[in-house]
Amino acid sequence: MGRAGVGETITRAQLTEAVYQEVGLSRNESADLVESVLAEMSDALVRGEMVKLSSFGSFQVRQKGQRMGRNPKTGEEVPILPRRVLVFRPSHVLKKRINDGDSDVSGYASDTTSEPETAY
Repeated sequence: MGRAGVGETITRAQLTEAVYQEVGLSRNESADLVESVLAEMSDALVRGEMVKLSSFGSFQVRQKGQRMGRNPKTGEEVPILPRRVLVFRPSHVLKKRINDGDSDVSGYASDTTSEPETAY
């Protein structure tokens, strides 16, 4: 699978194709695997669990309280209601790869360290 450049987007179909090429499952099995992983991640987040992928990062749902905001067009103050937001924190390994421009995917498998969990 070709790598996306700046401004490009990786789709489910491209993830499925990558699994097909790298793992050797059929295209249907690859699609099922990608969907299963995404569904499990989504379900865990909805339940309020953290999803932590070593050497990649962690996803977490956080509760934001009500606060006052301002309509940028009118300047009028308006309340912003409490809501849940999804937060992604990249691992130090991913940050380093992004900043170093390293496109070698083998770095993921070699790092087995985990980041300390941070309470918010």
